[in-house]
Amino acid sequence: MDFDAVLLLSFGGPEGPEQVRPFLENVTRGRGVPPERLDEVAEHYLHFGGVSPINGINRALVAELRAELADRGVDLPVYFGNRNWELYVEDVVATMRDNGIRRAAVFTTSAWSGYSSCTQYVEDIARARTAAGPGAPDLVKLRPYFDHPLFVEMFADAVAAAADTVPPDARLVFTAHSIPVAADQRCGPRLYSRQVGYAARLVAAAAGYRDYDVVWQSRSGPPQVPWLEPDVADHLSTLTGSKSVIVCPIGFVADHIEVVWDLDHELREQADAAGMAFARAATPNADRRFARLALDLIDELRDGRRPTRTAGPDPVPGCEASVNGIACGPPHCAAEWSPALSPATPTAESR
Repeated sequence: MDFDAVLLLSFGGPEGPEQVRPFLENVTRGRGVPPERLDEVAEHYLHFGGVSPINGINRALVAELRAELADRGVDLPVYFGNRNWELYVEDVVATMRDNGIRRAAVFTTSAWSGYSSCTQYVEDIARARTAAGPGAPDLVKLRPYFDHPLFVEMFADAVAAAADTVPPDARLVFTAHSIPVAADQRCGPRLYSRQVGYAARLVAAAAGYRDYDVVWQSRSGPPQVPWLEPDVADHLSTLTGSKSVIVCPIGFVADHIEVVWDLDHELREQADAAGMAFARAATPNADRRFARLALDLIDELRDGRRPTRTAGPDPVPGCEASVNGIACGPPHCAAEWSPALSPATPTAESR
């Protein structure tokens, strides 16, 4: 399968104080989130000048993708679009159409299967192609990559670097974005949470840890709705026998608000108050290895190769169901999308 472009598809974020509230309203539209909750989250962004780090990180990743392609002698343009803010993916796909792009590989900033992590990006792709109309390029979403060797290597190296800054008996805690328990069943029994646990096991082993914890963070929504637990803050309060902690945000590929506010600000304050040494492992961000990972996924499709995976316990948590007729995983991640595919109604749950 040949490609004539690459599309980096991400979540989006505000880039100025005046954009914060419209962005949050866009993300939560139709979900019944009360205004006071939006005000609370807006303060997180305003703490950083109303600018989310995510767009800048993604632009840097685009530069790394272009540099890696150039080093390989491959002439492919790289485009960048978002689900929830400028540059909107609908506008980017229209530009790709006007530039004569016929088939593009789509690399998303989520390593996981599951509805909001994978299938919703498929819906974004379908919606963007429909908006672009006749002549829209075929868009092929690359597969989830939570067990790719470079994904594991980047996080293992980050854990090791963090460990150098705290006492040697630090407790290793992996965290990922919580989602409703019902959503974790949507694309197969506990698909997302099992993949997070599987990746944590691979990274811990690569970093030399036998014992570690997997917890969740950044939940939202009414308290009567069950979400994945334990929460990272609640868990930290139980580590009374630990003098130090390493928190690895394995569920995130970039340092966006849920990392720099929830972990670097709130959780660090909690650890400081408890007299606990705290280190937060870095995310991939715009690491050149992340660009290499994306291009490796493209090579798998182009060359018809089996997926490159880190050796681990069997079975690898895969995709066992479909959503609204759209398969959740490799069946749609290696398919060409036609204008006839109509997207389901998107419902944001997490990144």
